[in-house]
Amino acid sequence: KRVVWGGEKGGGSHNVPRGSESHFKVVLVAHAFASVPLLERHRLVNEALADELKGPVHALSIVAKTPAQWAKASGAVPPSPPCLGGSKA
Repeated sequence: KRVVWGGEKGGGSHNVPRGSESHFKVVLVAHAFASVPLLERHRLVNEALADELKGPVHALSIVAKTPAQWAKASGAVPPSPPCLGGSKA
């Protein structure tokens, strides 16, 4: 099982304090995902991280794969989509 919870610095065009960690990527590889559709995997991750996600999280990227899918991807973590800035309200 591989679990990574990492942050990137926010700021700039975001409604968050400059230098804060607001962009996160979670990478999970587990046999338990074998019969679970991708959307349900993401729901499970969101549920497991409910307390952490109460904080100032602007963006969350989730990679949730089975060991076979991870091997097929050669262990490569896809880049997160570009941030479009979000709300400035």
